[in-house]
Order: sequence, then structure tokens, then C-alpha cells
Amino acid sequence: MPAFINLSVYKFTPLGNLPELRQWLLSLAQARSLRGTILLSVEGINLFVAGGRADVDALMAELRAVPGLEDLAPKESESAEQPFNRMLVKIKREIIAFGVEGIDPANRPAPRLPPRTLKQWLDEGRAITLLDTRNDYEIRLGTFRGAVPAGIENFRDFPAAVGRLPPQPKDRPIVLFCTGGIRCEKAGAYMEREGFNVFQLDGGILKYFEECGGAHYDGECFVFDRRVGVDPALQETDSVMCFVCQMPLTAGEQRHPHYVEGVSCSHCFGGSGVP
Repeated sequence: MPAFINLSVYKFTPLGNLPELRQWLLSLAQARSLRGTILLSVEGINLFVAGGRADVDALMAELRAVPGLEDLAPKESESAEQPFNRMLVKIKREIIAFGVEGIDPANRPAPRLPPRTLKQWLDEGRAITLLDTRNDYEIRLGTFRGAVPAGIENFRDFPAAVGRLPPQPKDRPIVLFCTGGIRCEKAGAYMEREGFNVFQLDGGILKYFEECGGAHYDGECFVFDRRVGVDPALQETDSVMCFVCQMPLTAGEQRHPHYVEGVSCSHCFGGSGVP
């Protein structure tokens, strides 16, 4: 049996009494020896936690008793070790920073595309544009075959990147995807407002892996914890982060002569430590 169950889940829904909710969740998580991060905002919740099966199940049961969170459906993966260092519960202006006023995924979301439908479209060779909304360093570990990278270093740069996209035929759907879906909630709502014909991959790459495996996907998926990457079976890979420049490194890149653990990698060797 795996030692740790890793949960990720978000929900755009109006939340109130945030200080009280924060303290309650922190006490509950600490009592269950959970670790990870929970972000709270008036626009909803974004959660990444890991712990034993009974403990994560107890947390989800409590969360589903909160008005607006009854239908939380987390994505799960397993790991032999605890991927998080501590337990944090934070109140934020946004549960995913975007910085564009008037974007409201709770009430005006872009259409969601189920993972199996995306696979069917790709199997059929349907004319679509796959747009990877993640940061460039994440995409290095893997992405969908033929996907267009947004070309950004931070998600806040996404609106400007949309303006650099090549012209799209009005009838050609654009399918947005990210790690777990939350960034596409805002990216999709924004692009739809700007007149694009968009869908968002429901549940992101992780849900696609869960339902469809690695079909039409090359490589692995970057995750924001000590595992660094997971493969299409949702198992931890051999990828690591460079201690100096924080660039994710595949197993092959770790064999490069400029990679010295804790000192340098091929991206920052001889430089300032910034890729």
C-alpha cells in the first residue's frame, strides 16, 4: 500500500468568513498530520495536500460539508514519501493569480472538454489547436504532441501572450490545457471574452493521464512538489530540480557534465544561477 495519497482539487465558488475557515482547516489538517497548501479566496479554494488514506478522506468529508464545496472531486496520485515540507493555509486575493478584472469562472466559465473526448478528437485527427497555458519551464518535461506553447514565464503573462497568437480560423476550436485545470478556468474565460472559440481540458493533464494514459502525450508532467514530475501512470519520475536555478531536469539532463547536485546544471553552469 502507498504511504501517501496526494490530493489536488480546486473550486471557483463564493466563500465567506475566510479567517475562520482558514483557522478551522489549519487545525483540521494539523490534527491529521497532513502537509501541503490550501489557498482560500472570496472566489474559491485551491488545495494540494498529502497524507494517509484515512486522513485525506477525513479532510475531504469535512470540506464537502462547507456550502459551495459539496461536489469537490479531487485528483489523486500516490507516493512512497511525503512530497510537502509543511502545512500552509493562506488567504489570497485570487486562488490562481491572473490579474485581470472581470474574469469569473464560477459564473462564466469556458466550455469544459472531457479527457476522453479530447483523446477521441486527437484519434480522429480533428482540426484543433492545442494551447499549453503552462510556464515554459514546466513544458520542458512534456506536453501534448503538436501543442502550441503559450511562451510565458509566469501565468500573469498569459493575457499578453494571447495577443501574440497567430490568427485562428473562426471555426477551429482551441483546446487549452494545464496541469490540473485551474489555470485554464481563467485563461479560457479570458479568451472566450476576447472572441476565441475555446474549450478547457477538464481536470487538466493529470485527469487526462488518469483516464487516457499517455496517448498523444510526450514526456511527463511537471508538478509543484518534491516529486517534480509524474508519468502518464501518475507515478513519480526520476526528474529533479536544479538547486541553483530551479530548472526541472530529466534523468538524461542529470547525466550532463555540467550537472553537479546542489552546484549547477547545464542551464546555469558558469552563469549567475538564473536560466
